[in-house]
Amino acid sequence: MGVAVRVIPCLDVDAGRVVKGVNFENLRDAGDPVELAARYNLAGADELTFLDVTASSSERDTMFDVVARTAEKVFIPLTVGGGVRTAQDVDRLLRCGADKASINTAAVTRPEVIDEITNRFGNQVLVLSLDAKRTGNTPSGFEVTTRGGRTLTGLDALEWAREAEERGVGEILLNSMDADGTREGFDLEMISAVRDRVNVPLIASGGAGAPEHFPPAVAAGADAVLAASVFHFGPDDAIADVKNALRAAGYEVR
Repeated sequence: MGVAVRVIPCLDVDAGRVVKGVNFENLRDAGDPVELAARYNLAGADELTFLDVTASSSERDTMFDVVARTAEKVFIPLTVGGGVRTAQDVDRLLRCGADKASINTAAVTRPEVIDEITNRFGNQVLVLSLDAKRTGNTPSGFEVTTRGGRTLTGLDALEWAREAEERGVGEILLNSMDADGTREGFDLEMISAVRDRVNVPLIASGGAGAPEHFPPAVAAGADAVLAASVFHFGPDDAIADVKNALRAAGYEVR
């Protein structure tokens, strides 16, 4: 048997509330992060990911408080991203109860921060959040973006994934900015292309709208599947439905 596929709800947190939009716009309130996290924990989520979508210094203390309160109630791994810029930020998140930190813009701006974090805490604590968009600007056709997909970087997403792996990230969270919030399915071509370049665990994100969207993402090379809308606004047993769909397709789940 292979390693079980992980099912991960993602909670985008803005000023202490969970929000969700389409392509990171028109955000609507989806509830209290601690309550939602506890609900997903009971519903069988394998991990949780929190992304601080406003990540400004004024919101940072709110997020640390949310993480600490969640860690008291939830006993599955918790990854936190948004505004993680230094090893000190990671240290503070871990002290609040996070298990892993996710980094995006800061790593694009200064890739050495990956080495600094993983040398200090180990590869297992760092997830590269790779927000990629289809453009004609890179050899692969997939370009790394920052700031919620609004800023194009000129970096080829496949080359960046490989460099990040070489620098020591433990996992890659691959977000399709084109598919985000559309609920029309994952970008399977992008997942497959990144899978061909890296060996670290790959988390697929962006576009899930129904349980049947998840098995194809695993077939394309994802080790874990992450979603927001399908869990926040779907039926109460959405996590079980996703796991049943994965089982039916022959994949091991927890």
